[in-house]
Amino acid sequence: MSQMSYQEETIVESFTGGRLPPDDVVVAALRAGDEAMFATLLDTWSRGMLWLARTHVSTNDSAEEIVQDTWLAVVRGIGGFEGRSSVKTWVYRILVNTAKKRGMRENRTVPWSSVFEQERPTVDRSRFQGVDDPLPGHWKELPAAWPTPEGEVLAAEVRGRIAAALAELPPRQRAVITLRDVEGCTSEEVCEILEISAANQRVLLHRARASVRGQLEDYFETARRSA
Repeated sequence: MSQMSYQEETIVESFTGGRLPPDDVVVAALRAGDEAMFATLLDTWSRGMLWLARTHVSTNDSAEEIVQDTWLAVVRGIGGFEGRSSVKTWVYRILVNTAKKRGMRENRTVPWSSVFEQERPTVDRSRFQGVDDPLPGHWKELPAAWPTPEGEVLAAEVRGRIAAALAELPPRQRAVITLRDVEGCTSEEVCEILEISAANQRVLLHRARASVRGQLEDYFETARRSA
């Protein structure tokens, strides 16, 4: 089956605005007790950290505690940061380790090795041409283009739909798409944070993006029909 380019596009635009200073500036500021820098990191990363923590535990309260514990560990450990990874990767590794420990106590830990378990297709097979059609494996009709909300990257209602779609994903898929498409991590960073292979990361990301896109297509189709 041919790979359509849209399947590799980022489905979820970053929810955070602006760019952080270089890592050496961030580290120096944190070591100096710069509260403004700490507040900036909180504002920039905490939402994604909460979503990621939630994939390991059963309640939002537990996820919030994990994020709080992570930031405490960051403050206490910044003096020992050696720069072997980016600051962001280091912070998220602390988060994941903290979440895994909490998840084990709640019996929520799911082995990442089970990534290739049987799941439903990410796209309905009926949308592709069959073996007797002129172009087997190709789309019968190309997916409809999404309307682009004017004035901002995503309209508030669409953001809500995306958040809901993310919440419905299996934990492993939600973790990967949160890091890649919400937090803007590279594939290498995701593999390091979650301790998964590049192949697993690609599979999880593809499935997550396809699922989210499918829900958004349904949403926009419903909106068009009711317009």
